[in-house]
Amino acid sequence: MKIVLIFYAVFVFLIVQRLVELKVAKRNRAWMMSRGGKEIGAGHYPLMVLMHAGFFISLWTESAWKGYPLSVFWKALLGVLLVVQLLRYWAIVSLGRCWNTRIIYVPGGEAVRKGPYRFLRHPNYVVVILEFAVIPLFFKAYVTFFTFSLLNAIMLRHRIRVEEQALLSHTSYSRVMGDRRRFMPGRPE
Repeated sequence: MKIVLIFYAVFVFLIVQRLVELKVAKRNRAWMMSRGGKEIGAGHYPLMVLMHAGFFISLWTESAWKGYPLSVFWKALLGVLLVVQLLRYWAIVSLGRCWNTRIIYVPGGEAVRKGPYRFLRHPNYVVVILEFAVIPLFFKAYVTFFTFSLLNAIMLRHRIRVEEQALLSHTSYSRVMGDRRRFMPGRPE
């Protein structure tokens, strides 16, 4: 019973977190649009939402089917998950009203280079990559881990290309972030 409670505590926390983030993103979207913001990549957004919803459905289904097992490394994985959540909030707070689940830019806008963005271009995507690995491993949901890590890699490959093309063309992104790696701290090689 305790293991089932751990699963549902983590699961509900993550679902509530996503719902709050969608509300923040909606508010930020309205703010950016009121300042001349332009949205791009809207065509793949429903697929991204479907992928994230599918991740949670798959996690729940696989975990329930297996009896909600916990990894023998669950305490370490929980620690990693907590650090990842801190990185998530640090990225969101650093972008402020420019943070969104959609790709929106304000023409002529200044790219943000504070918080984790001082070290890498896409800390929020690093968070998602790590979550799609750590959360399923926490509950021994290996099918979910492999399937959604692959789907996420495909999605991010497209999404980052679209996002960076717009930011490079319409904001100070090249000047501000051009010397940063996408996913790892340090300068590009």
